[in-house]
Amino acid sequence: MNKIPKAFLWVSLPLFILDQITKWWVVFRFKEPTEGFFATSDEKIEVIGGVLWWWRIHNQGVAFGIGNGTTWAPYVFLCVLVAALVMITIFWKKGAFANGLARFAAVLLVAGILGNLTDRLFQGFFLEQHAEKSFFTRLSKGYVVDFIDVKIPGYDKISPRSGGHWPTFNVADSCISVAAVCLFLSAFRPEDKKEKKAGE
Repeated sequence: MNKIPKAFLWVSLPLFILDQITKWWVVFRFKEPTEGFFATSDEKIEVIGGVLWWWRIHNQGVAFGIGNGTTWAPYVFLCVLVAALVMITIFWKKGAFANGLARFAAVLLVAGILGNLTDRLFQGFFLEQHAEKSFFTRLSKGYVVDFIDVKIPGYDKISPRSGGHWPTFNVADSCISVAAVCLFLSAFRPEDKKEKKAGE
Protein backbone atom coordinates (compact mmCIF):
# COMPACT_ATOMS: atom_id res chain seq x y z
CA MET A 1 0.00 0.00 0.00
CA ASN A 2 2.96 2.37 0.63
CA LYS A 3 3.79 2.27 -3.08
CA ILE A 4 0.41 3.62 -4.17
CA PRO A 5 0.97 7.30 -3.27
CA LYS A 6 4.44 7.28 -4.88
CA ALA A 7 3.18 5.83 -8.14
CA PHE A 8 0.52 8.49 -8.54
CA LEU A 9 2.74 11.27 -7.20
CA TRP A 10 5.67 10.64 -9.55
CA VAL A 11 3.75 9.65 -12.69
CA SER A 12 0.11 10.75 -12.61
CA LEU A 13 0.68 14.18 -11.08
CA PRO A 14 3.40 15.37 -13.51
CA LEU A 15 1.39 14.13 -16.50
CA PHE A 16 -1.74 15.82 -15.18
CA ILE A 17 0.17 19.09 -14.74
CA LEU A 18 1.66 18.80 -18.25
CA ASP A 19 -1.81 18.16 -19.66
CA GLN A 20 -3.29 21.22 -17.96
CA ILE A 21 -0.38 23.52 -18.83
CA THR A 22 -0.59 22.62 -22.52
CA LYS A 23 -4.37 23.03 -22.57
CA TRP A 24 -4.31 26.43 -20.89
CA TRP A 25 -1.59 27.53 -23.29
CA VAL A 26 -3.98 26.62 -26.10
CA VAL A 27 -6.90 28.46 -24.44
CA PHE A 28 -4.85 31.65 -24.04
CA ARG A 29 -3.01 31.34 -27.39
CA PHE A 30 -5.98 30.72 -29.70
CA LYS A 31 -9.14 32.75 -30.07
CA GLU A 32 -12.26 31.22 -28.55
CA PRO A 33 -14.20 29.48 -31.36
CA THR A 34 -17.93 29.83 -31.83
CA GLU A 35 -20.11 26.90 -30.84
CA GLY A 36 -20.75 24.05 -33.22
CA PHE A 37 -20.57 20.28 -33.56
CA PHE A 38 -16.79 20.69 -33.30
CA ALA A 39 -15.93 24.19 -32.11
CA THR A 40 -12.59 24.83 -33.78
CA SER A 41 -10.21 27.76 -34.04
CA ASP A 42 -9.55 29.30 -37.45
CA GLU A 43 -5.82 29.45 -36.81
CA LYS A 44 -3.37 26.55 -36.94
CA ILE A 45 0.29 26.49 -35.99
CA GLU A 46 2.37 24.16 -38.15
CA VAL A 47 4.97 22.42 -35.98
CA ILE A 48 6.30 19.83 -38.43
CA GLY A 49 5.56 20.54 -42.08
CA GLY A 50 2.69 18.45 -43.37
CA VAL A 51 2.69 16.22 -40.28
CA LEU A 52 1.98 18.03 -37.01
CA TRP A 53 -0.08 21.12 -36.11
CA TRP A 54 -1.41 22.84 -32.97
CA TRP A 55 -4.91 24.33 -32.95
CA ARG A 56 -7.91 24.59 -30.61
CA ILE A 57 -10.88 22.24 -30.62
CA HIS A 58 -13.70 22.04 -28.08
CA ASN A 59 -14.81 18.43 -27.68
CA GLN A 60 -17.87 17.70 -25.56
CA GLY A 61 -18.00 14.09 -26.68
CA VAL A 62 -15.48 11.27 -26.37
CA ALA A 63 -13.16 9.52 -28.82
CA PHE A 64 -13.80 10.45 -32.46
CA GLY A 65 -16.34 13.07 -31.30
CA ILE A 66 -19.02 10.59 -30.24
CA GLY A 67 -21.75 12.56 -28.47
CA ASN A 68 -20.37 15.91 -29.61
CA GLY A 69 -22.96 18.66 -29.99
CA THR A 70 -25.57 16.89 -27.86
CA THR A 71 -27.17 18.26 -24.69
CA TRP A 72 -26.63 15.07 -22.71
CA ALA A 73 -22.93 14.47 -23.46
CA PRO A 74 -21.41 16.94 -20.95
CA TYR A 75 -23.35 15.44 -18.04
CA VAL A 76 -23.08 11.79 -19.04
CA PHE A 77 -19.35 11.82 -19.76
CA LEU A 78 -18.69 13.82 -16.60
CA CYS A 79 -20.34 11.02 -14.61
CA VAL A 80 -18.50 8.37 -16.62
CA LEU A 81 -15.11 9.90 -15.75
CA VAL A 82 -15.96 10.10 -12.05
CA ALA A 83 -17.19 6.50 -12.08
CA ALA A 84 -14.00 5.40 -13.83
CA LEU A 85 -11.84 6.97 -11.11
CA VAL A 86 -13.90 5.25 -8.41
CA MET A 87 -13.60 1.88 -10.15
CA ILE A 88 -9.83 2.22 -10.62
CA THR A 89 -9.47 3.01 -6.90
CA ILE A 90 -11.54 -0.02 -5.92
CA PHE A 91 -9.72 -2.39 -8.27
CA TRP A 92 -6.33 -1.05 -7.16
CA LYS A 93 -7.13 -1.69 -3.50
CA LYS A 94 -8.32 -5.20 -4.34
CA GLY A 95 -5.09 -5.94 -6.19
CA ALA A 96 -6.78 -6.34 -9.58
CA PHE A 97 -3.79 -4.72 -11.29
CA ALA A 98 -1.72 -7.86 -10.91
CA ASN A 99 1.55 -6.92 -12.59
CA GLY A 100 3.77 -3.90 -13.07
CA LEU A 101 2.48 -3.15 -16.57
CA ALA A 102 -1.13 -3.17 -15.38
CA ARG A 103 -0.27 -0.90 -12.45
CA PHE A 104 1.50 1.49 -14.82
CA ALA A 105 -1.65 1.49 -16.98
CA ALA A 106 -3.76 2.39 -13.95
CA VAL A 107 -1.45 5.29 -13.11
CA LEU A 108 -1.67 6.58 -16.69
CA LEU A 109 -5.45 6.19 -16.67
CA VAL A 110 -5.74 8.31 -13.56
CA ALA A 111 -3.63 11.06 -15.15
CA GLY A 112 -5.70 11.01 -18.33
CA ILE A 113 -9.07 10.83 -16.64
CA LEU A 114 -8.24 13.63 -14.19
CA GLY A 115 -6.98 15.81 -17.03
CA ASN A 116 -10.16 15.53 -19.10
CA LEU A 117 -12.40 15.61 -16.01
CA THR A 118 -10.85 18.93 -14.97
CA ASP A 119 -11.65 20.33 -18.42
CA ARG A 120 -15.26 19.26 -18.26
CA LEU A 121 -15.69 20.74 -14.79
CA PHE A 122 -14.04 24.12 -15.35
CA GLN A 123 -13.51 25.09 -19.01
CA GLY A 124 -17.15 26.04 -19.55
CA PHE A 125 -16.86 28.75 -16.90
CA PHE A 126 -14.12 30.55 -18.87
CA LEU A 127 -16.05 30.87 -22.15
CA GLU A 128 -16.70 34.54 -22.85
CA GLN A 129 -19.82 33.79 -24.89
CA HIS A 130 -21.49 32.27 -21.81
CA ALA A 131 -20.04 34.54 -19.14
CA GLU A 132 -23.44 35.97 -18.11
CA LYS A 133 -25.31 32.68 -18.06
CA SER A 134 -26.27 30.52 -15.07
CA PHE A 135 -23.96 28.17 -13.20
CA PHE A 136 -25.53 25.02 -14.64
CA THR A 137 -25.55 26.42 -18.17
CA ARG A 138 -21.83 27.13 -17.95
CA LEU A 139 -21.23 23.70 -16.39
CA SER A 140 -23.10 22.14 -19.31
CA LYS A 141 -20.74 23.96 -21.69
CA GLY A 142 -17.75 22.15 -20.25
CA TYR A 143 -15.53 20.64 -22.91
CA VAL A 144 -12.21 18.89 -23.38
CA VAL A 145 -9.46 20.98 -24.97
CA ASP A 146 -7.99 19.05 -27.91
CA PHE A 147 -5.10 20.58 -29.83
CA ILE A 148 -2.70 17.99 -31.32
CA ASP A 149 -3.40 17.44 -35.01
CA VAL A 150 -1.37 14.69 -36.68
CA LYS A 151 -1.48 13.52 -40.29
CA ILE A 152 -0.82 9.79 -40.61
CA PRO A 153 0.24 8.29 -43.96
CA GLY A 154 -2.43 5.91 -45.24
CA TYR A 155 -5.09 6.93 -42.70
CA ASP A 156 -7.07 8.60 -45.48
CA LYS A 157 -7.60 5.11 -46.96
CA ILE A 158 -9.32 4.03 -43.74
CA SER A 159 -11.20 7.29 -43.20
CA PRO A 160 -11.46 9.22 -46.50
CA ARG A 161 -13.22 12.21 -44.93
CA SER A 162 -10.32 12.72 -42.50
CA GLY A 163 -7.88 13.68 -45.23
CA GLY A 164 -5.34 11.54 -43.40
CA HIS A 165 -5.67 13.52 -40.17
CA TRP A 166 -6.06 11.49 -36.97
CA PRO A 167 -8.80 12.86 -34.66
CA THR A 168 -7.34 15.79 -32.71
CA PHE A 169 -6.25 14.83 -29.19
CA ASN A 170 -4.36 16.03 -26.11
CA VAL A 171 -1.89 14.79 -23.47
CA ALA A 172 -4.64 13.20 -21.36
CA ASP A 173 -5.96 11.28 -24.37
CA SER A 174 -2.43 10.04 -25.04
CA CYS A 175 -2.17 8.75 -21.46
CA ILE A 176 -5.47 6.90 -21.79
CA SER A 177 -4.50 5.39 -25.15
CA VAL A 178 -1.11 4.17 -23.88
CA ALA A 179 -2.84 2.82 -20.77
CA ALA A 180 -5.25 0.82 -22.93
CA VAL A 181 -2.34 -0.76 -24.81
CA CYS A 182 -0.56 -1.54 -21.52
CA LEU A 183 -3.69 -3.17 -20.09
CA PHE A 184 -4.03 -5.30 -23.21
CA LEU A 185 -0.40 -6.40 -23.06
CA SER A 186 -0.59 -7.03 -19.32
CA ALA A 187 -3.18 -9.73 -19.95
CA PHE A 188 -0.40 -11.83 -21.51
CA ARG A 189 2.04 -11.29 -18.64
CA PRO A 190 2.17 -13.35 -15.44
CA GLU A 191 1.53 -11.75 -12.08
CA ASP A 192 4.55 -10.27 -10.32
CA LYS A 193 6.29 -12.64 -7.93
CA LYS A 194 5.57 -10.35 -4.99
CA GLU A 195 1.89 -10.44 -5.79
CA LYS A 196 1.93 -14.25 -6.03
CA LYS A 197 3.68 -14.61 -2.67
CA ALA A 198 1.23 -12.26 -1.03
CA GLY A 199 -1.63 -14.39 -2.23
CA GLU A 200 -0.13 -17.67 -1.02
